[in-house]
Amino acid sequence: MRKLQTGRRAVAMATIVTALLAAAGCAPGGSGPATSAAPGSVSTDVAGAGKVTLKMSDFWGGSEQEWIKGMIAKFQTKYPNVTIERTQEDWGQLISTLNLQLAEADGPDIATANNGWQSLGTLAKGNLVLNLDEYSKAYGWDKLIPSTIARQNEFTTDFKTIGSGSLFATPVARVSLIGIYYNVEKLTKLGIAPPTTLAEFEAAAEKAKAAGEIPIGYGSQDAPTAVLLGLQALYADANTINNFTYGDTSVTADQAGLTKAAETVKKWNDNGWFSPHHEGINYQDAVANFLDGKGVFRFEYTGSLGLTTEQQGKFQYIQLPQASGSGTVGVGAAPAALVIASKCKHPDVAAAFLDFLMSADAAQASADNGLIPLLHSDVTIPDNQATLKTEAAGAAAIGASDGFVPYFDWTSPTMLDTLTQQMQMLYAGKTTPADLVAAVDKDRNAFLQQSK
Repeated sequence: MRKLQTGRRAVAMATIVTALLAAAGCAPGGSGPATSAAPGSVSTDVAGAGKVTLKMSDFWGGSEQEWIKGMIAKFQTKYPNVTIERTQEDWGQLISTLNLQLAEADGPDIATANNGWQSLGTLAKGNLVLNLDEYSKAYGWDKLIPSTIARQNEFTTDFKTIGSGSLFATPVARVSLIGIYYNVEKLTKLGIAPPTTLAEFEAAAEKAKAAGEIPIGYGSQDAPTAVLLGLQALYADANTINNFTYGDTSVTADQAGLTKAAETVKKWNDNGWFSPHHEGINYQDAVANFLDGKGVFRFEYTGSLGLTTEQQGKFQYIQLPQASGSGTVGVGAAPAALVIASKCKHPDVAAAFLDFLMSADAAQASADNGLIPLLHSDVTIPDNQATLKTEAAGAAAIGASDGFVPYFDWTSPTMLDTLTQQMQMLYAGKTTPADLVAAVDKDRNAFLQQSK
């Protein structure tokens, strides 16, 4: 959330909900949209729309930035009457101010939001983004987007339920996962084969530590959750994690694998497997350190390392199967939720661009830029994208097990803050895995109660 180049899971500002409610009534002319209803009639005729300029704000950098720049250029070539003015922003800044930006007359028409209640849900509830149901029908998105991905962008129109109802954002033809990267040269020098199970991974980490290496490159100052969520997917089945995230109160965080994940994280920290003084290392520095050889493994969101063509193959990706051996479950989603501002003057053209970003052309462009394609299977991965091939294999393993799960912090507007604070307290010895899980249950249940 997305996100990655500056810390996809960086802490969103706690004031986002308050600011959103204050801004929801602000729009051109001083009156915001009255409802979140879908447009009554839509058109797919972009060429006939006349001269159109759309403003877009996103957080993509590195290879993702090259992908979106290329797609914008192709869309403008296809439709010379359309100009898309793109602004790239820091992920944390964009997510924490998007509510204000979408309400401004000169704000973006299209933007990358984060999924879940803390971003997309509050934007939709605040009537700042369009309900896309009519466009979904017009373009056939209901047939193109897998239900496990579509529900990540859905809310009921009474805004009491996530994971069903109306579509308020679209994915792109790319997918982002949480998994493990490893430094090929270091693993080879250690005489360790790439781990294929959690037990093998822990044995490799222990051997790396004994050899004087940093087993797991890490920074927990502002984006500590990838390791926790990556581990959680190894302990709980996909249905349980999905049900908890989408508001099934009969499921607890413990049942969703969070206790075992937190216990494992604490054990690894106590073992000294993380980067020394990781509490003071921010996300960007943690990535740079890993790429500079400070760490054998790193839990990370795919696409976040920003690998150059020369770096492809120097780092490889692992999607570990469940600890029980029952299949592969993994956190996976499109690397942003694309929204259209309710005040957008040309929503039909904006929707056509969203459709373009889900096309087969967009999927192939993803692979060409070293990013994992989504929505289309007839994609050729270039031979020089050695790392991408391992990432795509991870996505295929999750897909084969129907094991895609959403980011756990989508559960409530404050869950990302809760997870981050609890993990930092866990490392400081000020809380326990059990207390962390209790805080997660309390956060989720309080939000669901408030939403009734």
